[in-house]
Amino acid sequence: MITIKEMHTKKELTQFVKFPFSLYKENPYWVPPIIKDEVATFDKSQNPVFKEADAHFFVAIQNNKIVGRVCAIVNWTEVNKQHIKKMRFGWFDFIDNLQVSKALLDRVGEIGKQHQLEYMEGPIGFNNLDKTGVLTEGFDHIGTMITWYNHPYYKTHLESLGFVKEKEYLENKFAFAKVDGAYYGKLSKLIKRRYKLTALDFTKTKELMPYVDNMFELFNEAYSSLSTFVPISKEQQAYFKKKYLSFINPEYIKFVLDEEGKMVAFGIVMPSFSKALQKARGSLFPFGIYHLIQARKHAKDVTFYLIGVHPKYQNKGLTAIIFDQYTKTFQTKGIENCIRTPELEENTAIHQIWKNFDPITHKRRRTYRKQL
Repeated sequence: MITIKEMHTKKELTQFVKFPFSLYKENPYWVPPIIKDEVATFDKSQNPVFKEADAHFFVAIQNNKIVGRVCAIVNWTEVNKQHIKKMRFGWFDFIDNLQVSKALLDRVGEIGKQHQLEYMEGPIGFNNLDKTGVLTEGFDHIGTMITWYNHPYYKTHLESLGFVKEKEYLENKFAFAKVDGAYYGKLSKLIKRRYKLTALDFTKTKELMPYVDNMFELFNEAYSSLSTFVPISKEQQAYFKKKYLSFINPEYIKFVLDEEGKMVAFGIVMPSFSKALQKARGSLFPFGIYHLIQARKHAKDVTFYLIGVHPKYQNKGLTAIIFDQYTKTFQTKGIENCIRTPELEENTAIHQIWKNFDPITHKRRRTYRKQL
């Protein structure tokens, strides 16, 4: 018999977070989160996303043991302001038992019906800065800090339960040696001169902090046209700033300003923390923090997290300025491989940006939907 239980307390949410640690024990490709940080993400007193969203955390129990989990999410900004009647679900993990996955998703569907929503989609998080998609190809590649990993049977379960593909995402990588630094150096000078732009580089986190709010504003403008986009509120911006900026090497954040000092483009790259997080095993102490600090300083692989360009300047070559900045930084750091975050297959504009780097699609993931 399978029982579905909603988790409320900090102890219960910790159990929710820890379930994948047993499901993926000894798996060389799964990257664990920091347990304390993940639990804090689900704390309604800490994460401001709960001012705009509701979430329910469920586990499936069989023989007194947790065998699956799912987070059911209603983003009210999406539902009430964008009029997208979507029931979200994420943090979806389960043993290879169709009764378990069905029981969890049925519970998500019940909540969606209670709110008169039209369909459910997942796995996705609260908004566009969260993880997204179930992995469908590339199971033999290590995950990243900002993606979910899963067993191959997840796709089979979803399709067996009547879910159909909603969005397809590609994950690509390329060798830094493929980047022609001289070409981007020349093009960068031309673009900066033509549009009277200035590039900013940083060596200390405190130097970039005065620009971060403007960066989030630009993020909302740059990504607003995507069909999956939900705006990031001011309070959420402050939360992400506090939570993530200390993880990122300030040398890996690049800004471009116009002649009036307004931000028109930005890039955020993160050192690869995958191996460090595996060594940390879910905890910062006693040694996890050491591994993360070492990765922050010395990782030879990097993940391109976000690139944003103001709509007024899109298709005007501003990414050449950003690539020129990164080329100079990566050369001094000895960077070897560049990994990209999941990008919508339909986002042809972003694929055009990378085409000269001879990228390899090493993973695919997708979200699934089902009518309620």
